[in-house]
Amino acid sequence: YGQSMRTWQSTPDGREGFQSIFLKKRYPIYLLDQPRRGLAGQSLEPKTLESRTEDQLWFGIFRLGEGTSFYPNVQFSKTPEALDQFFRRSTPDTGPLNINLNIEAVSQLFGKIGDGILVTHSHSDGQGWSAALKNDRIKAIVAYEPGSNFVFPENHIPEPISYVGGTLRASGIAMEEFQKLTKIPIVIYYGDYIPENEVENPGQDQWRAALSMARKWTKTLNDAGGDVTLVVLPEIGIKGNTHFPMSDLNNQEIADLMYNWLEEKKLN
Repeated sequence: YGQSMRTWQSTPDGREGFQSIFLKKRYPIYLLDQPRRGLAGQSLEPKTLESRTEDQLWFGIFRLGEGTSFYPNVQFSKTPEALDQFFRRSTPDTGPLNINLNIEAVSQLFGKIGDGILVTHSHSDGQGWSAALKNDRIKAIVAYEPGSNFVFPENHIPEPISYVGGTLRASGIAMEEFQKLTKIPIVIYYGDYIPENEVENPGQDQWRAALSMARKWTKTLNDAGGDVTLVVLPEIGIKGNTHFPMSDLNNQEIADLMYNWLEEKKLN
């Protein structure tokens, strides 16, 4: 929501982004924008864009801090210029959100570029699972902080998880379809400041629900023969990361985690 390929090109405080980091590691990189967003902004369906100030909302939801204060030891740059650039990167959708259209676009892209690894973030993570179901040229998925669109076998859909401001629900697909996800390695990363128990802070509580659902999804897929690794960064000693680990001050360390996983899975 509200982001574009700019997230991967450089950090808000001017450091190298994952694009340059992985090009230097000799990985070919394709950056894409979802239809009706960023450089893919031309839309055949109209949408009214409203002028809104949402910086405070996203400061909390993206777990930079609470209120107007950064979290202690946060890995995001605390300079006013970096925060300003971070918010200025936000981009509106130029047409209605169409998840099926997004999935089809990614599938068609892999149909052109051939075998590759799909790297997703946040709202696009759930669409990533569906793209892999649609196109077997997606040979692995790296997902940063999935928050929605978890798919389970039809007879194993977990109970919805309530959080401050909403409810997270999973969807069901046929077991035969679900089994396709067991054929590729998947790694999921979550950052810091995500509580284990319910809290009143809506910015934290929705990620508690997401992480809880991700754990259920990981177990269900691995029990079915899959290869899913779920990494909660503070549990391995990496602390202070926000919802944007690829932009945080330690993004080189975060990139190394992904690089090492790719090497381990022989995806280089």
